[in-house]
Amino acid sequence: MTDSLRDQLLGLGFKPAPKPERQPRHQPNPRKAGKPGKPGGTRQAQGAQKPKPNRPSKGGGEMDLGKAYAIRAQREKEDRIEAERQKQEAARLRREARARLVEFLDGKGLNAEEADIARHFEYGGKIKRIFVTAEQLKSLNAGALGVVQNGGRYLLVDAETLAGAEAIFAEAVALKVDPNAPAEADPYGDPRYQVPDDLVW
Repeated sequence: MTDSLRDQLLGLGFKPAPKPERQPRHQPNPRKAGKPGKPGGTRQAQGAQKPKPNRPSKGGGEMDLGKAYAIRAQREKEDRIEAERQKQEAARLRREARARLVEFLDGKGLNAEEADIARHFEYGGKIKRIFVTAEQLKSLNAGALGVVQNGGRYLLVDAETLAGAEAIFAEAVALKVDPNAPAEADPYGDPRYQVPDDLVW
């Protein structure tokens, strides 16, 4: 009998045993990797797969808050710049108005050298005075004359000049009497009211 036992078994319908598959060398050994749930080698793998806590990204609420602070700071800066610009503009307008007033009042002062009556008035929160004659005092109290502050001096001017000075620079008008106002509105308008010259205000 020449057929081997293997050939006879194959002839009876038996199948050959499958050959064992070889594991590739680059795959890790499943025993070394460890089973899930057991301590040891799985800690590192589990730690790598552990989800990180949720942190606000740079594009989230912190960025919005930072933008809000930046916008507010920018607006405050712009407001300060605008306020300073308006302040400088107001100062420029005042200088120009004063310059026009000086030119307007040139040669229009009525101050008399012989004036010996002190007419007191309130201006800038302080009591000021101008020396006038008896006739000028009557005209001043009647509203026909007025007083304008110009370059540190007080000029006595007529009503028309006073109105022009007020139109140019209203702050320069130091005394403008309303003849229809009650007497208590201007206590210094009474000719009998005299303030001693040596009195310190």
